[in-house]
Amino acid sequence: MYKQKTKETDSSVIEFIENVENLKRREDAYKLLETFTETTGYPAKMWGPSIIGFGSYHYKYETGHEGDAPFVGFSPRKANISLYFATGDTERDVLLQKFGKHKSGKACVYIQKVDDIDVDVLKAMINQSIKFLKETYPN
Repeated sequence: MYKQKTKETDSSVIEFIENVENLKRREDAYKLLETFTETTGYPAKMWGPSIIGFGSYHYKYETGHEGDAPFVGFSPRKANISLYFATGDTERDVLLQKFGKHKSGKACVYIQKVDDIDVDVLKAMINQSIKFLKETYPN
């Protein structure tokens, strides 16, 4: 049976950010921490060893697989900053057209630095992701 690897922990978000080696990436992590906290209204929590998540929801797929995940989050990684949003939300693709310089995958949007993006669009993406997940997985 599948065991979920990424779970909420009691690790310190600030301590994690302080250990980001690249100074610019660390500064961007603090900017994102402020933006995500203000936009979501949820406190930042560590999910696994490297994801800073906000809020949470319980999902259950038709396959029976279920678990918990943050509504949104980010991780200041060495290669780039990963932003985590809901998968399957077509509204995200519309917002990404106005977002700025990025690459995107199924659940992640990758940026090099906060200066490359439109922070107002980021806030809209955060709100849209939470709205989509609350509608998709009502508790």
